[in-house]
Amino acid sequence: MTASPHRIGRRTLRRHRLTDGPLPGGPARRRDAGPGGGPPGTRLRVAEAARPAGRTPAAGAPLPAAAEPPRRVGWLWIGALGTLALALGTLQSVVEPALPLLQRELGVSPAEGALIGNALLITGAVITPVAGRLGDRHGGKRVLVRLTAVVSAGGLTAGLAPNLPVLLLGQVLQGVMVGALPLSFILVRKHLAAGASQAAIGLVVALFTAGGMVGTLCAGPIAEGLSWRWMFALPTMVIIAAATVVARLMPHDPPVASAEGTDWPGAVLLSGTLLAFMLGLVTVTGDGGAPPFAAGALAVAVVALGSGWVVVERRAASPMVDPRMLAKPAMRSACVLTLFITISSGMVLVLLPQLFAAPADGYGFGAGTTEIGLLLLPGALAGAVSDAVGGIAARRFGPRAVVVAGTVVTAATLIALASLHTEEWQLVLAKVLLAFAAGAGTTALLAGTASAAGAEDIGIATGVLVVTRVIGMALGAQVAAAILDAGAAPATGQPAESAFVTGFAVAGLVAALSLLAVRTARKGVQA
Repeated sequence: MTASPHRIGRRTLRRHRLTDGPLPGGPARRRDAGPGGGPPGTRLRVAEAARPAGRTPAAGAPLPAAAEPPRRVGWLWIGALGTLALALGTLQSVVEPALPLLQRELGVSPAEGALIGNALLITGAVITPVAGRLGDRHGGKRVLVRLTAVVSAGGLTAGLAPNLPVLLLGQVLQGVMVGALPLSFILVRKHLAAGASQAAIGLVVALFTAGGMVGTLCAGPIAEGLSWRWMFALPTMVIIAAATVVARLMPHDPPVASAEGTDWPGAVLLSGTLLAFMLGLVTVTGDGGAPPFAAGALAVAVVALGSGWVVVERRAASPMVDPRMLAKPAMRSACVLTLFITISSGMVLVLLPQLFAAPADGYGFGAGTTEIGLLLLPGALAGAVSDAVGGIAARRFGPRAVVVAGTVVTAATLIALASLHTEEWQLVLAKVLLAFAAGAGTTALLAGTASAAGAEDIGIATGVLVVTRVIGMALGAQVAAAILDAGAAPATGQPAESAFVTGFAVAGLVAALSLLAVRTARKGVQA
């Protein structure tokens, strides 16, 4: 009786390997032959070495593939990725200290000027949930390179902009950088081992944060020494160079098959709702206001777009923001808290630079763009530290305690600013306290929500909070600019001091109202 190939013993298999003789029930084959009897290779030897003792392959079964050697750390492309993050952070942060200058150069009101920063935020809120799915479907490196190409086009458009609409278009295109940064983290994790990837991600984050400080410091000297156009053009040139190196040296990553689609209708409707709302604020609070019919039409457009977005998201198979998450009390409370905190922060983002730049012969300080950047730098440093401190404090004291403390500090500081804003140090100290409190509070909320959510809902829950955070910043900035517009003197267009007092008081009231939501958010932010 002929032995079945499925029942070959270990000794028989070893004997036939050593003699290169035929296996029972099968043809002869050289020990070093490649697959199919082709040229000599190593696949058979690797498969034999990797096979556990006592187990043999079934007849006709494919041989196991050779083990992939460990990847070498490509520090050159990691350095290029870090340089890209540095340039992106710089490009993102040049607008804040230069906002009064841009308003003068373009001849626009504070409400119109606030749109410059908000256009970037809106694009970021929309593209962040979409970027990851595009990276999975088409390959992360491919999507990252294309996103940086869009950012570069936006930077060049902004640098060449002859008027506000073209500058806003450039800012909209630049906003995709918000989605490019998390995508770079995913790519680093794919291509490097755990220890090396953590170091690389830390480097990228640190350089992006440093880029924000570089932009705050360099916007003034560049704008005043060359032109405001160069503060967009110079970082864009660095982005183009770094992206070229990344495209050439970063390893390719294959696309991942996924049944989930990209929620383009939801993205378009969300961005349309936000833009319509902010344009409505600009129109209503501008010179002479808006006719009742125009104001009513804008209100109807906002309601229609917002309702359409909710309907589309509820029916989408993979929505960018799932409204059903807001039906959960803990998630709803966390979103309300995040919205209140970031609205206050967004208002300060507009009020402080405008107050620094106000004429020194009145209530202001007459600061130029360079000086404004120096005055805002301590706040940028505090904001950079607050994210790490917020996470540590949330683990030590619980997210709820951190949120309460941050909210109290924010409300008290803003109410104090309404009456104490006659010295530069008062504004600098207030900016430091507000940046630290808001950063720590929102980070604690994010960490607490991620801990409370189920494993299958962590991505959706944190995505909702990130989008809420961006929306709050944009809305706060636009509301503050609208208050300044409403309080501007008709002859000079310069906001009265009472407009700043009102802005600080409203921001403090919004922060204080968030304390009412802390009680109901107990379950959502527990440690």
